[in-house]
Amino acid sequence: MAHIGDLIAEMLAQYGVEYVYGMPGGQTTALHDGISRRTDRIRHILMRDERNAAYAADAYARLTGKPGICDVTVGPGANLLPAGFLEALNASIPMIGIIGELPLDWLPLKEKGIASQGFDQLSFFKSCSKEAYLVPSVAALPELIRTAFRVATSPRPGPVALIIPHDIFDADWDEDLLKIKVDDRSVQMPYMRSCAPAGEIAAAAALIKRAKRPALVCGGGVHGSDAAEIVTEFADTFNGLVVTSLSGKGSVPETRDYAAGVLNPLGSKAAIDLIKEADLVVWCGSKVSQNTGMNWSLPLPEQATITIDFDPLEHGRTFRPTVALMGDVRETVLALGTALGDVPEHNEWLARISEVKAACDADKAVEIASDMLPIQPPRIMNEIAKRLEEDDIVVSDASFSAGWISGYIPAKKPGRQFLFARGQGGLGYAVPGAIGAAAVRPNARIVTVAGDGAFSYTIGELATMCQYDQKVVNVVINNGKLGWIQLWQELYFNNVQSVDLESQSSVPGYAGAAAALGLLGIYVEKPDEIGPALDRAFAHDGPSVVEVRIDDRATPIHSFKRRLREKSDTPFPRPGTVYRLRDWKVSPDL
Repeated sequence: MAHIGDLIAEMLAQYGVEYVYGMPGGQTTALHDGISRRTDRIRHILMRDERNAAYAADAYARLTGKPGICDVTVGPGANLLPAGFLEALNASIPMIGIIGELPLDWLPLKEKGIASQGFDQLSFFKSCSKEAYLVPSVAALPELIRTAFRVATSPRPGPVALIIPHDIFDADWDEDLLKIKVDDRSVQMPYMRSCAPAGEIAAAAALIKRAKRPALVCGGGVHGSDAAEIVTEFADTFNGLVVTSLSGKGSVPETRDYAAGVLNPLGSKAAIDLIKEADLVVWCGSKVSQNTGMNWSLPLPEQATITIDFDPLEHGRTFRPTVALMGDVRETVLALGTALGDVPEHNEWLARISEVKAACDADKAVEIASDMLPIQPPRIMNEIAKRLEEDDIVVSDASFSAGWISGYIPAKKPGRQFLFARGQGGLGYAVPGAIGAAAVRPNARIVTVAGDGAFSYTIGELATMCQYDQKVVNVVINNGKLGWIQLWQELYFNNVQSVDLESQSSVPGYAGAAAALGLLGIYVEKPDEIGPALDRAFAHDGPSVVEVRIDDRATPIHSFKRRLREKSDTPFPRPGTVYRLRDWKVSPDL
């Protein structure tokens, strides 16, 4: 007779899930047995670490819009998921974690210290999930699976923990008594679509027509709504500035004259400078978080605002918008574009955008052309950009890597081709994220960029890449340090401690480690070696690591650059004020 692992695997397959990322355990073996009999529709990707299973599932979800599925066993497996769950929760990424649990009748013994590996998993996951469920019976399981998909994909999308006791996992499944039904509305986010009311659409259109210097800020919600092409069409007629958050990169092609790049302290200087000159800011699928809101200084008190988001809680967190459009990004932007019609020309504003961009591009050209030793990261990014094809995917790790990618590798077409772990901002996303991406984009080249600190977190997953023969080019920008922390300590404390990742007697070789695990490994020290090394890696029929020795004082953060130029002998004031509570604003009309 079939068992409950068969039921779960069958429901996942009927929901259109192609891959499950995880690590088997005794309590979850039934699931893997069920998947093994359905490999024509669903496959399991074995990860080396449960933390990375969640990151791989996250990347799968970002590229497909479907909930990313990860599986772990009870206790030591379960307690490694929260990093990935929090990333998905804060970034609004649909995910379902299938988590093993002790048998139901053993649960009371947890309090006696008898049940091996047991702890209060339900309370644990309640704190880092959109929702968490402990399955109480075999009969309840199909309904809770349907609920998990509905909750994961409905506004605001996020991770759901489905905790399944061992005795339920191993129970028989009578297919005649326990029927499978799936809700095809929740196969993919968004779970149903809505549009802002016509009156508010009209008010927003009128406000845009009154503006002299309009700006559009596109966040990750554009991709969550699968709306990049629609938003690009709108931007083409908007006659104003367009910038994105890190998660929103690719909402519009950055090759457009009006596009000024990523709005973020480590993003585009042109975007940072120009957004302050706008008289109207349209926040489209953006939470206006600390980074996109430039430490919550944006919007400025004098700027009119329009917010577009399906979550009612996003229309008033740090400011009251002039017009709030509560609805799905795609549907609302379509309606707004129709209502807007012809927009007045803003020739002076467009000329100003062009002027600022040209000045910033000139500065970047100098950085890209640099022959300095150690190597400057902009040159590496430019060489990567030259080799990317239309469907290739770039996966960023946290810290400086995100800034180098966002500022020096342009998005050339609408769509989510850049994956940034900005929900939680933790190190160690790039390699497992690439594994998730490569599974669903087997014909594309996946490129990761990570510092040596971030790369160290997940180096074991290179074996996974090799095992599945994935076409991933991993670029490690190695400065031998935790670069961001080093500069923070130097600038604000004048005392650098605990940031060195190597010493005179110990210099980790990431290219060498990759070669030992079966990948192509290439080490680069000179600028003219970058191009040939990337050519070899891109041509290689399998995964590779290109390790590049870089300047340990290179940074994409503009405030860091400014302070380094000032060369003060005394520490700068510690910037704890970036977290200070700012006044709640009421945006004016025009």
